Amino acid sequence: MSITARLRDSVRLPGGGALVNGFALESRGDGSCRALLRNGHELEIYDLREVLAGERAPAAVFPLPWPGWDRGVHSVSPDGTFAVFSGQRAVRAVGAGGETLWEYRHGCWGPELGHPHTGDEQEVCRGLEHGSCRVSDDARLVWAHVVAEPEPGGWEERWVVLDARDGRALAWLPLDSAAAGSNHLSHPDGVHMGLSIGMGQDGILLHWARWDGEQLTGWDLNEGLDRILMDVHAGHPGFLTVEHYGADLRLHALDGTVIAEREPEQADDEDPPAWDYACGFVDADTVIASTVDSDEDPQQARHWLLDAHTLRIRGVVAYPQGRVDSYVRPLGDGTWLTYDGKSETLNRWTRAEPATR
Repeated sequence: MSITARLRDSVRLPGGGALVNGFALESRGDGSCRALLRNGHELEIYDLREVLAGERAPAAVFPLPWPGWDRGVHSVSPDGTFAVFSGQRAVRAVGAGGETLWEYRHGCWGPELGHPHTGDEQEVCRGLEHGSCRVSDDARLVWAHVVAEPEPGGWEERWVVLDARDGRALAWLPLDSAAAGSNHLSHPDGVHMGLSIGMGQDGILLHWARWDGEQLTGWDLNEGLDRILMDVHAGHPGFLTVEHYGADLRLHALDGTVIAEREPEQADDEDPPAWDYACGFVDADTVIASTVDSDEDPQQARHWLLDAHTLRIRGVVAYPQGRVDSYVRPLGDGTWLTYDGKSETLNRWTRAEPATR
């Protein structure tokens, strides 16, 4: 069965591919979405609804603390008055005027044997590894995945909860990981935070935690599993994951219990498909996910709509102009994004209303 998509909005947005294939889109529990796009030595913040309505000017612009550092997943406060940057050796909060509000120093993500740091904060060591940070929905906390040096020459990754006012560490959890990179996902309940840690060929680690003001409690889904944390929705009790190599999608309760599972569906006589890393909640009742039937032929990508409670496949998305070669990013409000890299166009879609007689 095919389900027809209708184009809601379309806007040219250079660099907008990071909104559907990356971590440049930051969604909040109140339904707001901001685009965090790097432009030269600056991070430009856009309200997604305003961009789609034709607004070209960013809502805020923050200078990058370390212009030579092009990794890390950053975050902006819900009101856009400050940004927090995940650097190679520090987490730094920057105000709207570019001033440093505070800095939390940590170990280096890219150390080299016999390579002492020169003391120049702009020095970037070799290596692709990085952490991530996230401002909580109430702007009171900053969650950060960092490296610690518990002893000279030692190495330990940690999940740290910082006071957003001054960067003071409130609590931390040790992590048994050797990250290539990571990203955070806020739960819409405003209490829980998720952390997905990619370790390259060594797999994926998935953690949840909560801070009650006095105690940090964490748990993981890493016993015999290898799953990427994908999405949550305010109107749905669970969260969505995809297996590292795309073997299946799963819905979980917050404690990790599997609610539903779905393998990708074979289409025509093509090679066996796999779910790719683009999926999430279109709304509380609908999940969208995409398959890549062949790594050598991205034109075979398809987008599927599924029931958000059972993961039963409802149908494949049919776009008006034919197949859309793009990752997909749902917004939770009944719409989803795709990006046309050739025209640098960001498109927002919804399901077409059925024709009435």
